[in-house]
Amino acid sequence: MTEAENAPAAGVRLDVWLWAARFFRTRSLAKQAVETGKVEVGGQRPKSSRSVRVGDALRVQRGDDVFEIDVRGLSDSRGPAPVAQALYEETAASKQAREERRRQRAAARDGYQPPEHKPDKRARRLIRALGDIDAL
Repeated sequence: MTEAENAPAAGVRLDVWLWAARFFRTRSLAKQAVETGKVEVGGQRPKSSRSVRVGDALRVQRGDDVFEIDVRGLSDSRGPAPVAQALYEETAASKQAREERRRQRAAARDGYQPPEHKPDKRARRLIRALGDIDAL
């Protein structure tokens, strides 16, 4: 088989492309993200069956992270991560914004010190009592 035979047609379904580009673990999660408005194509909310073409601008929200990407390649099969990363290019502004949000989240939890060990029997009783304020 030649590379031309392996290449998909002019477009690939949006949910399949998001799965192949490793934005979501399963195709059903990708479809759900598209249906709930977490993915935009050219500033508009698409359907999951919309065809993605090379050059399309996508905005993908995954958890706290927002990716603004340009489609560079098409694939309808999930491959290794380096191949998936070659399917898109993230904009510099998007990378900078994600890094800034990551720094803010790290700064927000900077003062938190997790306990060194599990609470003992006395501490567990106090925790339970604090939950039920009438028990004090």
